[in-house]
Amino acid sequence: MRGDLEDGPGVTIPAIDHAAPGRTLAENLNPLMETFLIDVPVPSMGATVSELTVVSLKVKPGEVVAKGQKIAELESDKSIFEYESPADGTVRALPVKPGEVLQSGALFLRLETKDESLRHLETKTALDVSASATPKPAAALVWTPRATKLAQEAGLDPAAITDIGATGPGGRVSGDDVARYLAARKS
Repeated sequence: MRGDLEDGPGVTIPAIDHAAPGRTLAENLNPLMETFLIDVPVPSMGATVSELTVVSLKVKPGEVVAKGQKIAELESDKSIFEYESPADGTVRALPVKPGEVLQSGALFLRLETKDESLRHLETKTALDVSASATPKPAAALVWTPRATKLAQEAGLDPAAITDIGATGPGGRVSGDDVARYLAARKS
C-alpha cells in the first residue's frame, strides 16, 4: 500500500515501498536469507505404484521456477499427471529424461531454494553431473507401465520383443502398440 502517513498534526512522513519487484515476501523481509540445495524425489503415488515414467519435462537446469509451477508430466500404470515444483527456486540439476522409468523416492531434480520448510530435503551429497551427462547405451525400447502389463498378461517378455512399433509419448511402447502387436501375431 502506497501513500503518505501522518505523524501528528501537520507532520507528514512519506511512505516507503519496501517490496522489491520479483521477490517473495520472505526475501523482502530478509534479503540475506541463504539458499541451499534440496533433492526433490520422484513422488510416491500410493502402495501399489512403485514406478513412474517421465512423459515430458517442462523445465531445464538453470531455470527459475515458482512453487506450484508445472515441471513435468509423469505417468503411472493408471494415469498421467502433472508434477509441480515444491518451492520457489532455481533448477540446478535434472538427471532424468523423457521415457525414463523412475522408482518412487529416487532423485528427480535438485533445486536451489530459500524455503526453510524444505530444509529436511537438503542435499547431503554432490550430484555427479558427469555420470548423468554420459550417454547411456540406448535401450531397445522404452515401455509404458500399461504396455508392460499387457505384454506380460499375454505371456510375453517385453525385454525380448524388438519388432513392435512404439507410437506412445516420447517414442515409448504404449498399450495400444501392444494390442496391435498381439492382433498381428494372431493373424
